[in-house]
This record gives sequence, structure tokens and C-alpha cells, in this order.
Amino acid sequence: MDTWNTGPGAVLVRRAVARDAKRLTRLVRASRAYEGPWAPMVEGYRVGPDYIETHRVFVAVDGDGGPVLGFYSLVLGPGHAGAPGATGELDLMFVADAAQGRGIGRCLIAHLREEAGRAGLDAVRVVSHPPSEGFYRSVGAERTGTAPATPPYVMWDRPELMLPIA
Repeated sequence: MDTWNTGPGAVLVRRAVARDAKRLTRLVRASRAYEGPWAPMVEGYRVGPDYIETHRVFVAVDGDGGPVLGFYSLVLGPGHAGAPGATGELDLMFVADAAQGRGIGRCLIAHLREEAGRAGLDAVRVVSHPPSEGFYRSVGAERTGTAPATPPYVMWDRPELMLPIA
């Protein structure tokens, strides 16, 4: 468990466990970032215990063990870690609406960089929700292209970025 100072109060980042699945699912489905035309992407979305056990999923909580403030998932490709040019992918990253503006996203990115470095990665690929591109660029990610829409759930093209680890 890592502790981060994000202003008023410490934030703990810990590995997610299977019992976090329902809370993470609620955080995804309730996100205001996915209202209106974006809603179909998270409608019915589920972060299951099997997903948490398979991937590197980390949650941020208040230092007093309070509610989940946000989470991310780092997916490693088979056989890539440690090889020159090795990359992983940021599969999910959400910050609770009530925690927006507290630096939780930057805290999670800092933790992601440490975790990716421990895994021997040089960079992490990010396929961003279009309104989130500015955030990823502000933490050092560089646009590398565009991921095309994949109907019926993702009806829009998305920015593709690379977040350097070193």
C-alpha cells in the first residue's frame, strides 16, 4: 500500500481485491463523464472479481480507509515486460465524481508509472475517453493516433496516446 499526499488528507493506493468489484462497477456506471451520448459505453458495464484477479487493478481510498476515490487497471501483454520497448495498456481509470479536483487522477498516474516501471515497461498505451485527452496530455502522454469506433458500444473515435514511464 502506498500513501500519497494530495492536499487535505492522505490518499492510500492499494491493490484491489475481489470484494471491491461492486464498488468499482458502481463508480464506472455513475460517472458523470459518461452521461448523454457517452452513456452506452458504460451501460451494463461490470468490473468483476475475475477481472480484478487477472489484471493489476489499484484503488485510491482516503487515508482513514473511507470510500473508493478512484481506480485504474494496468494490463500487461504476454511476454512484453522487460523487453526493449515493452508497453502495457491503461484499460480503465476512473475518479469518483465527488473526488474530482483533489489530485486523485494525478496520484493514480504517479502510482501507475511506478507499477509499470516495476513491471519493466517503457510506456503505457492509453485509449482515452475523448473528453479526458487533455488530462492525459497534462501528465505527459503524447498523442500517437486515433482508435476507431467499435460499435455498438463505442460509437466514436478515441484519442490514442502513449504515456512514457522513464
